[in-house]
Amino acid sequence: MTDYNSLFSEDTHSFFRSPVRDIFKRVDLNAIYSFAGGYPSAETFPLDQFKATMGEVIDKYGGKAFQYGATQGVTELREVLSARYGVPLERIQITSSSQQGIDVCTRILADPGDVVLTSNPSYLGALQSFRSYRAEVAGVPYHPDADGFKAAYEAVIESLFAAGRKIKFLYVIPDFQNPSGETLSLKERKILVELARRYGFLIVEDAPYRELRYSGEPVPTIYSLAPDIVLHLGSFSKIFAPGFRLGWIFGHPDVLDKIYVCKQSLDLCPPVFDQYVAAEFMGSGRLDRNLRNSIDLYRGKRDLMLSLLERNMPAGVKWTRPEGGLFLFLTMPERFDSVAFYDTALDAGVAYVAGSFFHTDGTGRNTIRLNFSFMTPERIEKGIVLLAGLLRKSL
Repeated sequence: MTDYNSLFSEDTHSFFRSPVRDIFKRVDLNAIYSFAGGYPSAETFPLDQFKATMGEVIDKYGGKAFQYGATQGVTELREVLSARYGVPLERIQITSSSQQGIDVCTRILADPGDVVLTSNPSYLGALQSFRSYRAEVAGVPYHPDADGFKAAYEAVIESLFAAGRKIKFLYVIPDFQNPSGETLSLKERKILVELARRYGFLIVEDAPYRELRYSGEPVPTIYSLAPDIVLHLGSFSKIFAPGFRLGWIFGHPDVLDKIYVCKQSLDLCPPVFDQYVAAEFMGSGRLDRNLRNSIDLYRGKRDLMLSLLERNMPAGVKWTRPEGGLFLFLTMPERFDSVAFYDTALDAGVAYVAGSFFHTDGTGRNTIRLNFSFMTPERIEKGIVLLAGLLRKSL
């Protein structure tokens, strides 16, 4: 019998499973009330327009659309992104999903033992990537006032420097954060830029939900404030369709060149046909027209969930009120354990993600992330009523 454990690399000891993906393996999402994943609604996929766009791509590019392409991405898609976001072509790298953007930034920047700074809680997929490269993850709790926000970051950074630790980059989702739904103010974004310059680290700004705003006013990207020290990650998954597995990075050419070389050993090039479809769909104005419909749909679902929580949740439960994105975050009394409660909820037919999985230090066991984009309004209502009833019995 082969001893596989003796053959695995040291990196594999740093891998950890996604509880979200394990939920998908365990149950049929359509058979339960699932608030667990970050799935867009299939209602936002304009299938007839996809079909028409794909035909146009084949007519326009022929066999070129199915050939290998440039590692940095096809020029046509980079040009469309350049025009849409006002970023020079040489500062744009296409990725095979935004998740790859997180991973490749970590791969080129972090050595084992280096520190990645992030908010606490933070996106689970990013935490998986950081730890797979054996980086140390240092989390900073969010403070809603700018002075407390700055003081919290300074305290963590100073303690790391005092211990002789090297911070390579700060990872942050400034718009409708996953999992909390929080959005950073312009003042808070400027604070992060000032700290990055003062202490000599980069910022990886993850913005997959930025264009899904339902209320309030847009805040400038961190990249727009400091394009020389910020890597901005974008994604087609939430504004187009996740099955295309496309994203992008805006950054300084010197950093993008390292990513370019790194990607040659990963996937050679992003999926070429998908890139041409995305370029045609975005460049023709179809994406913006469809995005308006998606925003209207998700705004209604967000408002519905907030009203249902208000009417049904027991006393002592609090939640965020996001201006956009796909998630809101529940906080229960301190004694509540959302990890232990999960099987009770799933056995009753409702799924969520325990908030502790998003925390860098294992805290937050009294928190829950809920998604409002995936299910129909009718199923959202039934699921929230069911979950609230279960919590009422437990609290």
